[in-house]
Amino acid sequence: MGSEEDERMGLLFGLLWLFGSFLQGAQCQGVYASPTVRIVHAGQACNVEEEQYSERVYTIREGETLELQCLVTGHPRPQIRWTKTAGGASDRPGSSTLDSGTLRIDNIRRHQGGRYYCKAENGLGFPAIRSIRVDVYYLDKPVITVHQSDDEPKEQFYFERTVFLRCVASSNPPVVYTWTRDREVIAEGSDSGVEIYKPFFTQGETKILKLKNLRLQDYADYTCIASVRRACGIRDRSSHFILNNRTAPPSVKILLEDPVVANPGETITLVCKVVSGHPPPTLRWLRATDEDLPKRSIVKDGTLTVPVITDDDGGTYTCMASNNVGNPAKKSISILVRGLRKGRFWITPDPYHNEDNIQIGREVKISCQVEATPSDELQFSWLKNGRPLKSSERMVITHTDPSVSPGTTNLDIIDLKFTDFGTYTCVASLRNGGIPEISIDVNISSTTVPPELTVPKGQSHLTVLEGETVDLQCLVSGKPKPIILWSRVEENGPAAAAEPVMPDGTAQMESYDGILRIYNVTRKMSGTYRCQTSQYNGFNVKPREALIHLVVQFPPTVEPVYTEVRQALGRAFSLTCNLLQAYPARHLQYEWKLGPRLLTVGEFTDQTHDTSYHVKALNREGYGEYTCDITNEAGAGRCTFLVTGKAYGPEFYYDTPQALWQNRPQVYGFKLQWTQMEPNAVDRILAYRLGNFLCGFEEDSLCSFSQDKSDEFDWTRHRGAVEDVTFTATSGPSADHTGSKQGFYMFLETSRPRVEGDKARLTSPTFNVNPASISSSSASSGAAYCLTFYYHMYGKHQGALNVFLRQKGPALTDTLVWSLTGNQGNQWRQAKAALHPTTAFQVVMEGVRGSGPEGAIAIDDVSIKEGECKDSPPNNLRSFASLPSRYTLLLCITQSLVLIGWPR
Repeated sequence: MGSEEDERMGLLFGLLWLFGSFLQGAQCQGVYASPTVRIVHAGQACNVEEEQYSERVYTIREGETLELQCLVTGHPRPQIRWTKTAGGASDRPGSSTLDSGTLRIDNIRRHQGGRYYCKAENGLGFPAIRSIRVDVYYLDKPVITVHQSDDEPKEQFYFERTVFLRCVASSNPPVVYTWTRDREVIAEGSDSGVEIYKPFFTQGETKILKLKNLRLQDYADYTCIASVRRACGIRDRSSHFILNNRTAPPSVKILLEDPVVANPGETITLVCKVVSGHPPPTLRWLRATDEDLPKRSIVKDGTLTVPVITDDDGGTYTCMASNNVGNPAKKSISILVRGLRKGRFWITPDPYHNEDNIQIGREVKISCQVEATPSDELQFSWLKNGRPLKSSERMVITHTDPSVSPGTTNLDIIDLKFTDFGTYTCVASLRNGGIPEISIDVNISSTTVPPELTVPKGQSHLTVLEGETVDLQCLVSGKPKPIILWSRVEENGPAAAAEPVMPDGTAQMESYDGILRIYNVTRKMSGTYRCQTSQYNGFNVKPREALIHLVVQFPPTVEPVYTEVRQALGRAFSLTCNLLQAYPARHLQYEWKLGPRLLTVGEFTDQTHDTSYHVKALNREGYGEYTCDITNEAGAGRCTFLVTGKAYGPEFYYDTPQALWQNRPQVYGFKLQWTQMEPNAVDRILAYRLGNFLCGFEEDSLCSFSQDKSDEFDWTRHRGAVEDVTFTATSGPSADHTGSKQGFYMFLETSRPRVEGDKARLTSPTFNVNPASISSSSASSGAAYCLTFYYHMYGKHQGALNVFLRQKGPALTDTLVWSLTGNQGNQWRQAKAALHPTTAFQVVMEGVRGSGPEGAIAIDDVSIKEGECKDSPPNNLRSFASLPSRYTLLLCITQSLVLIGWPR
């Protein structure tokens, strides 16, 4: 009994202090404030120091974790943005951004050093910006290279030669080098035969060791030690090189003749051997122009094997040998993959006169072109009507130089006669066979005529709706029919694109039937298109061309698409719908509605770009959803305004102090500050209420609800406002439980791959039980809370929706408190469940997939309130702070409240 009495006294003390603090807090001190920012580190820094004219320098070792926190103040809560640059403009390529209060980089690399900026802004005053420079320390293993004084490489280093040993190591901070010979440090000036260079154009204290007129004692084991003086705890690193009378630069040879010629599908093996060099060189195979080796290739001990070779594998391959003595040795070899490609032909009527038609008694030239690899194996032959044709005085056959690619052959028919009409065949082949031939047939007859190009009547100017499919057609006549090339004509004017592209992203498209088909036309595809005959596979005459103008119509684009307007009764206000873009842009009409009720209609003039609806004095019938539809021939764009008298929720001043002990057992105080956003917009606020949990799933955080990791699938946050979607028993409700298509709810997708019995669980945050609630009721039944939520269960394959009370103790216990199965119709319904926890608890919402896909389940507006469930909302003991009659006092006060808290 004594314990219960102490707790009641503690609660009474807390409530008295609550109201006393509230009265003292009404001092007209607003909490809106511009942002401030400072950066603190929480990672593995080696050192943080201040610079005189800039922000701090944060030094970290490569591979460690960088963690910087941006601490901000201000209200409303500032938006935080991290930006990183390499010391220049923030829009430099390679910059990175992060919208979070903490910047964390695991296993930081050297390129991630630089200046990091934290920017905080909340719309009040100027943004607050602070920066810190991150200096990443590292030290790579040094590399020793050896060179002779003579530019020409020699097989050995003779006594009269001067030798240079160069040591290079990448580091930050700058590296310090130390040379040793047979473990003895070489000091500058200690040996007249040794000179230590300090090049002015490189970092570091010592880099080059010069051995003048090589002596016998200079044959030794040399060590280069690189050090950053233990900065960030980085240890020294070293490399060794043994110099002796066998030291020599590398040389290599390839055991194959250049080039290597292969048929597709064969396996090619390139063998590279070391001729000389000490220490023994290492071998690498490379491709020219920095290409990667073929993915199928195998490299082992200087041997490169390319199985099943293809055309793409052809090219130059280089074997490179290096041993850090002199320059690397390189030998290259080419792989030629045999093949014939891109066979084309063209007919030139009378090459010596400006003629487009074939005429008896004139000359006709038939040309045939093929790309061949290798080009010197290409050979041509001609047939007439299937019989071999040899060069003669009237039938002159010529070939281009075999070394020139592509190869071309010409057949000149001198003084054309009727007997020359027929089918001429050009046959291209490779001399050594193994590759299929390419045959091209060209018909010469009285019907062989140059092409003509026209656009069908009524098709030169096309108008389509955005999203449709359109065919652009050019009719081509002539024999043979050439390929049609499609391109876009550059538009004039400052807004024109520099180089318009075709729908597939290329500059030109080919068509064999003269039709260009464009799917899902967009407004960007409006413009002029050119169809043009190609000069290959047809007559070698001036290309014929035609133009087609395409106009894409689209509905008006408007803003705002959706906005919420808070307004008090009796006030005047205006709603404005802005026209951004439309085609056609003439004869635009607008229509304002409140729900289904028509308010006004009108038509845009050429000079207007918006329409407004004015309300002189708002009454209760004026609350609701206003829509403005702006229409043209292509459709309509809609602005939606939800006008409501509901007040904005209070904004808590987020950086509140920690809990304060009130010198009473189990009684703690919390000082909370808040303000009201746009309080003048609505009617006078009557009260604030704290302590009830309500979640409509409108935020990405899901009110701290979490997905259970042990179930088969997850709940999905969903909204009804999805365009062009027909809502069914598989897609969920078309709006949230309030009827808003903009509102969110949690949704259970039951289509494949889900199977019957699969479960998805959504777990609430943890709630601590009020001890006063337990003491006022029987200890066995626990405290009293009422869980309320809305559910939507529609479809013939409905499964089950279960609600569990999860209590924390030595072991978690789940108790079923509500369950429902089966089809409940296409509507939202309310459910209530009584909760009687005896310790900290959570609520688990479990959805179970039914026998088929038509069984979607949705939940919305989950609330938990103290007290037993009743038909009407209970009078909550935590409702308090009825506002003063003078509303202006609420607008500027900082309200200090005390919530009674009990230890967990």
